[in-house]
Amino acid sequence: MTDTAPAATNQTSDTNSVAPIMPLGLFVYLMLYGGMTVLAGVLAFKQVQLVPSELAVESGIFAFLILVVISSTVAQLYGQKLATRIVWLGFIPLLIASLLMQLVLALPPSVEMLEGRADDLAAFEQVHNTVWRVWAAGPAAYIVSLLLNVWIFSKLAGSAGDKRKGTIGLMIRGAIASALSQAVDSVIFITLAFYGLFPITDLLIGQVLAKVALSIVLVPFLITGGVKLAQWLDARQTS
Repeated sequence: MTDTAPAATNQTSDTNSVAPIMPLGLFVYLMLYGGMTVLAGVLAFKQVQLVPSELAVESGIFAFLILVVISSTVAQLYGQKLATRIVWLGFIPLLIASLLMQLVLALPPSVEMLEGRADDLAAFEQVHNTVWRVWAAGPAAYIVSLLLNVWIFSKLAGSAGDKRKGTIGLMIRGAIASALSQAVDSVIFITLAFYGLFPITDLLIGQVLAKVALSIVLVPFLITGGVKLAQWLDARQTS
């Protein structure tokens, strides 16, 4: 009895000493990724104009671009397989947030809010009590476009990877993958959410042009910065 206790302790110690440690950069991006999947749907209720043009885009694209940057960064540093898995796991916070929102909408408001903040209550319910088509279109567009982004980004690296192409190759791959996936995202979301309710051609063209433009202008620099930040965090973890 006395001899087996130290052995168990040593075994536990040895197991802990060889347990894999998640890179710090990956951990930070996982936390950020989950938050952005939820925030993208909330921001999408407001459309903003891309000054100085007249193109309009739903504000959710800014959170979505961060999702694109994170998934591409993970694919670049930790592999396509892990990036694809993260995209699928992004459904978990999205689903939980959607269920919690339905629960909150179903619960009766307090007497204080009904009597003193009726306008706030009406605004909250108007924004979040969306029709089922819009609620379903978001996740459908999310999964298809982000999986496509990871696939294109990884395939453009070729068999030799991107290391020999440097920063310029990374920026070009990021821009192409983001632009194509954003175009697909717009087609899926707008078609599923609004087809048959009103003419969607002008809205669809404007959304595609705006998202592609943002992808080309912003994403290359965001991905470059994202990769460097993850590398810096990983270096600090091992130092």
